[in-house]
Amino acid sequence: MIFEDLPTTPTSEELIDKAFSRAARAGKAKGGLEAQQSMLQTAANIISDNLENVVTAWPDFEYEDDVHPFYYELADAIVDVDKLRQALSEVMWASRKAREIHEEYQPRLRKTDVDTARKHRKQAFARLADIVEQVDDHLLYINKSRNDLRDLPEINPDEPTIVVAGYPNVGKSSFVNDITNARGETASYPFTTKGIGVGHFERDHIRYQIVDTPGLLDRPPQDRNEIESQAVSAIEHLADCMLVMVDPTGECGYPIGPQLELRDSISAQFEDIPVFTIANKEDRFEEGDLTEAVAADFTMSVETGANVETVVDATVEAIGYEPELPFDG
Repeated sequence: MIFEDLPTTPTSEELIDKAFSRAARAGKAKGGLEAQQSMLQTAANIISDNLENVVTAWPDFEYEDDVHPFYYELADAIVDVDKLRQALSEVMWASRKAREIHEEYQPRLRKTDVDTARKHRKQAFARLADIVEQVDDHLLYINKSRNDLRDLPEINPDEPTIVVAGYPNVGKSSFVNDITNARGETASYPFTTKGIGVGHFERDHIRYQIVDTPGLLDRPPQDRNEIESQAVSAIEHLADCMLVMVDPTGECGYPIGPQLELRDSISAQFEDIPVFTIANKEDRFEEGDLTEAVAADFTMSVETGANVETVVDATVEAIGYEPELPFDG
């Protein structure tokens, strides 16, 4: 996952201490003017390189090749991408400024006496420290963003993906577990305590990803907060097919009316992909449970396994995924 390996961002105090302590050691290894020059070069390089590394460790949010729209929108929901990009820009400015200070003062340390060189070097150190302190808030925000984003679920947006939606207790997680053996394979969004179920299965040597999103697509849109709503928008970039599961028996604890209203809202939002209504628990249907109003595309029972493979096969066919083949000259 693109944010998983982001390094810890140092605070301004940590970076200044590191630069100046290394510079002091470099100065002790030499003498006279050479010591002052070595101290300045060491401090400036450490500050500039570390600040630049903070920036280059992040993907470029402007390019889809670096950040898939799914992850871009999730990141924006959690940390505010515009603010993060501004912070990274300011830190890169500080990195360049540190090099400029080195280039400005290094000539002053040549062909002069040691006391004057020491004076110039101290002035340069003060300016270097000031530059780093100016971006302290940006460094803190970058590190906070890193801590938040590294916990995003491990989902591959390039794989053909099925998203399962529906009210709690309609059988979504059981369905995902049944077709993928995905028990325990969960991850959490930073803004919800509910685990995201992620599983995989293969058809004709193609790997499909199936995702259950408790806390997001299990209740009406009006019940979602702003971050959750943006996360659902991110899923629009991920899903190739949507399965909305309903429980006509009402054993899930929700009447069929609200379940179908949720289905309709999902169909409206995900209008560019196939959306199937799956009536689960067919082994428990009583007369009148499956009315015309439900308009299910398929009925099945995860508990007995009835028609589960039929649903999976229909979903794969609806996606119609064709892998890119290498160019055959």
